[in-house]
Amino acid sequence: MSSQVRGGTRWKRFALVMVPSVVATAAVGVGLAQGALAASFSVSGQEFKVRTDRLEGKNFVQYGSVATGKDLEGKDAVHAVAVSGFSSATITNMCQSVVTPKVPVLGNVSLELRAGTNPDNPVRATNLYLDVSQLDADAEFKNIDIGVAAGSLKKEGDPEGIGIQPGTQAKKEGFAQRADEAVLTKVKQTAWATTAGTFKLSDLKLRLHTGDKKECF
Repeated sequence: MSSQVRGGTRWKRFALVMVPSVVATAAVGVGLAQGALAASFSVSGQEFKVRTDRLEGKNFVQYGSVATGKDLEGKDAVHAVAVSGFSSATITNMCQSVVTPKVPVLGNVSLELRAGTNPDNPVRATNLYLDVSQLDADAEFKNIDIGVAAGSLKKEGDPEGIGIQPGTQAKKEGFAQRADEAVLTKVKQTAWATTAGTFKLSDLKLRLHTGDKKECF
């Protein structure tokens, strides 16, 4: 009887992690800074991986923070993250993967999501914020400012500019950086969370696999 209860709990956990990850996908950032609280929700106990050929973003900002939540055992967890934001972004040939361990009977189960495979019809997002723990990419920035106070990220008189993510509590005096444009290629990133005002995934394909061989990298 106790074995059945544990199995049911794990399947519920698996469903709760898998469904939101379809929406929580995306992009990149560089560097780390000082901050406080990242996303205005509790992050799951699993990081996810994202690989993309190219990300082009407008009004790039970045500052340091922490993501708080629970691990898979239900214990409190805190993670250092680099929060990267874009007022708008296009993402070409995106792959996202997350592995849920120790699912009853099946063992490890991987979710694989692909979208934006056609360069003429990429993934599109607005007001995109990413809580990143690791990033590998080639990066190019236009009009970059390094060492801006996080509370001053949004440029005065720029209606499209963005700053610290609304609804969060970041250290306004902390180190941050911004740029008018950012282009990142050959991106491999690990993240705890992504939020966006709008997120359009063209040519979406989602697959579940047993094992952990279908990760994006």
